[in-house]
Amino acid sequence: MIEKMKAVTIVSTVSNRKQMLIKLRDMGVVHIKQKKHADPEVSQRFASLSSVYAALSEIPGASDTNPVKGYDAFTEMNSEVLKALDDKKTNSEQMVKISMQLDKIKAWGDFSPSDINLLNQNGIELNFYRMGKKELAQLSADEKVKFIRLSPVDKMETVAVAGEKLPRTFPATEFVIPEKGISELQEEMSACQAEIQRADAVLTSASKELATYRAELKRCQNEIEFSSVERTSQSDEDLVWLSGYIPEAESKNFTESAKKNKWAYAIEDISDDDEYVPTKVKYSKVSGLMEPVFGILGTVPGYREYDISFWFLCFFSLFFAMIIGDAGYGLCFLAVAVLLHIKQKKVNNLVLLVYVVSIATIIWGALTGTWFGLEAAMKVPFLKKLVIPSFANYPEYFGYTSVQQQNVMMKFCFIIGTVQLSLACIMNIRRKIGNKDLSMIADIGWLMAINSLYYVVLLLVINEQSNLGLCAIVIVAGFLLVCLFGGMAPGLSFSKGLKAGLGNSFTNFLNTISAFGNIMSYIRLFAVGLASLAIAQSFNNMALGMTGVMRVFGILVFVLGHVLNLVMGLLSVIVHGVRLNLLEFSGQLGMEWSGTAYDPFRKS
Repeated sequence: MIEKMKAVTIVSTVSNRKQMLIKLRDMGVVHIKQKKHADPEVSQRFASLSSVYAALSEIPGASDTNPVKGYDAFTEMNSEVLKALDDKKTNSEQMVKISMQLDKIKAWGDFSPSDINLLNQNGIELNFYRMGKKELAQLSADEKVKFIRLSPVDKMETVAVAGEKLPRTFPATEFVIPEKGISELQEEMSACQAEIQRADAVLTSASKELATYRAELKRCQNEIEFSSVERTSQSDEDLVWLSGYIPEAESKNFTESAKKNKWAYAIEDISDDDEYVPTKVKYSKVSGLMEPVFGILGTVPGYREYDISFWFLCFFSLFFAMIIGDAGYGLCFLAVAVLLHIKQKKVNNLVLLVYVVSIATIIWGALTGTWFGLEAAMKVPFLKKLVIPSFANYPEYFGYTSVQQQNVMMKFCFIIGTVQLSLACIMNIRRKIGNKDLSMIADIGWLMAINSLYYVVLLLVINEQSNLGLCAIVIVAGFLLVCLFGGMAPGLSFSKGLKAGLGNSFTNFLNTISAFGNIMSYIRLFAVGLASLAIAQSFNNMALGMTGVMRVFGILVFVLGHVLNLVMGLLSVIVHGVRLNLLEFSGQLGMEWSGTAYDPFRKS
């Protein structure tokens, strides 16, 4: 259920601004409207702390077992850590540069560039070159050039030319004397390594203080929130005020606190054109099982939209079971649920959800006779009795052909789609009756069209005969109702609503075609489940085909193959099982999932 919200404005004196914000934060019920960005300095500090925490967490042996340090001790430690990180980065970069310089000159051997520079300063200019034997012979023939032949470098002749440099046209590669030789560079390399070791010692010690860093991150996060709200508040010379939202159920408590703190305030109903109202979903014990999924997907219904968590759970569980499609896999999920239950020593919503989908998968797998894709399971009398013959994935054991079985399964998928889309129409009709909204007649038209399109789908896909003439009449009648009443709304005159509805006729025509596609879309439940079974059977055949010594590899193929199939099945649930709820079902409801989660100003 989406809780009803109230708009609230709080007014106090400028001198009491900070005290008002602290009290509001302690109260923890006001969702601030359109918060501004926090002070950049505070945000930058949080970013810096997050970066340090991430770096320390990656150090082997990092832990949070040490008690939390005080603020002054933390500040001193963090300064050392920041310096250590900077020193490590600087020296690591310097080592890379030194290594590149060493690579360039190592072939020339160890020498002192300062000695060569001293010779140059005393009038003995030397320039070094590499060249081929042909070029060396050419150089030797020139009596004007004085040079000393040196040891070869990289299998090329090397010379030191005295006096002026060789002409640029001469085919030789000049060696530019570096500032430092190999010995000096190696000394610098050793110095950098020593600095890095010192920095690592500081970081290793700090990595035991992750609890302190987490506490400081939380404190800084609260500062960001406080700064954001403080910058959002408006003021003049005397007064400061702030606007937001509170759940209607908290109105009494808020009023009492406002009077106690001597604030002026106003609590009003939400206006129809307010686009910033947050959504607070109040889950029941059953619908709350979907809360982890919505959290992962990051989906929030709009304030004026539906809370479909209960229906989402019902259909999601069925979709999950049909897509995974194997009772053996369901047992694996059940084992995971039990292990999570034992490890956490309590049953949270996530564990309960795993229990629900695993049991649903076991039931569906048993009804279709699928146990790790093994045909041999049908030779077990007990397992065979659990199967619905027309649903069996091994239909020959029950006197059915594969075509008959596939037609039954596809029809079942279309029934699910028609039921879910029809449910969306009924939910719209029910809400609009309460609001005295004439557009509910358009939803009746959609209900008629969807149920008639179901028979058209059966004819086209599995060739099941139906009265196409009657279906066409109902579809056209439904389309006309949608066109005539789709633009109606409370407070809008009948003529304006009729004009708006007729103006959308072409869009409604496309939406009718889309409704046909939506029903067809549910065939993915059958197709993905069938693909999963085929993959399982393929791995089984590979594993069973290995005999003798190769049986060990056969077991490995069996295990790894089914693990891979399980992972692909979970991905398919996300792609297909979630999609049918968030697109097809939600689309028929008119939901856009454009809501903002209720996030009151409070201390973390």
